[in-house]
Amino acid sequence: MRSIRPSFTLRRGAPRALAAVALASTLALTATACDSSGDDNAGGPASASATADTGDGKIKIPDDIKNKLKEHGIDIDKWKNGAWNNWNKGDWLREANDFINPIIKGLWDPDRMRDANDPDKDKGVDDNDLSGDQGVTDPTPDAVEAKAVRPTYHANAATAGKVFFDSPEGTMVCSATVVEDPTHPGKSNLVWTAGHCVHAGKNGGWYRNIAFVPSYNDQGLTGTALTQATRSQIAPYGVWWGDGAQTSQQWINQGGETGGDGASYDYAVIHVTPEQGSGGKSLEETVGSALPVNFGAPAVPKVSSITATGYPAAKPYDGSLLYQCADRPGRLSIDASAPTMYRIGCTMTGGASGGGWVETGADGKAALVSNTSIGPVSSGWLAGPRFGDVAKGVYEAVSKEFADQ
Repeated sequence: MRSIRPSFTLRRGAPRALAAVALASTLALTATACDSSGDDNAGGPASASATADTGDGKIKIPDDIKNKLKEHGIDIDKWKNGAWNNWNKGDWLREANDFINPIIKGLWDPDRMRDANDPDKDKGVDDNDLSGDQGVTDPTPDAVEAKAVRPTYHANAATAGKVFFDSPEGTMVCSATVVEDPTHPGKSNLVWTAGHCVHAGKNGGWYRNIAFVPSYNDQGLTGTALTQATRSQIAPYGVWWGDGAQTSQQWINQGGETGGDGASYDYAVIHVTPEQGSGGKSLEETVGSALPVNFGAPAVPKVSSITATGYPAAKPYDGSLLYQCADRPGRLSIDASAPTMYRIGCTMTGGASGGGWVETGADGKAALVSNTSIGPVSSGWLAGPRFGDVAKGVYEAVSKEFADQ
């Protein structure tokens, strides 16, 4: 059984400064003939006019966006015609400071969404690596069988959804949660996920074509019904593109592809905007809910139960259905210099990365306290970071960046 993506690396003495909030890019294009195979041509060529906005539905690209893209050597026409799929290492690293994510209308069609892979493929944490004396680690929990969430997902887990993105390896998918925005009460456009779902770490940059689909496959379709489903069935509450994102600086500076290092800082916040418009409604208003985030979550021994939610995509799952695990958490420490993590028994696999962990506090209210970060090669448990000052800084920075919008 494959594992959840091993995440970010944090070395002793790593700076705690936050990464700059990403560029908000509102360019909209129209994609056609998208290839959903996930190979080097994933996404295929797109065709559209991105010229003056004359009221006929064509898109005007703001000059500041044009100029920002030019600074990175990005030609608008070439980008929309597939240049985004050029993952030249030097260019990708050069662009690492800015999150550039122009909307390409129609890119994430039902086939491309369905065929997206989990980003945790063939990567995992060996249980034997967790038996040292680095901090406090409780005994490995018993596996808890993930339970399918009953459709409709909007009725039973309205804040849950899937994040889709493109990487050098092809189309990828994670899970995510709609969270409250302190600068826009009741009207949030913020999504919480894992850091490794938006940025490749020290050897890469921001992933591309990042989009969030709340209540993905809301009806819980399977088999032929799923393969024949329309976009409105797969994404009944729309496709929301990231126009701003941030993860921890620890990840950006030192994150790696394998192992469990840095998992204590494996989180990200994405600000989203609707691909097709939402009648002026925010994401929170559209789905009808958003979770508060608890940055002062109690110590592990004081938490009686945590519920993790996600769309596991690695076998025996296929990424189409929403699942949950509930368990009393234990403690996991991979790096003694980093905060101790929550760990629960759970059989969810890759693709569930980034999915929300919810605890009901003493006041009876549910709040986000973690997200899925890592799991073992053998499956059976998941671990997620406890949210502290660094996580709060990431969250507040994105909120403030869009406070006037």
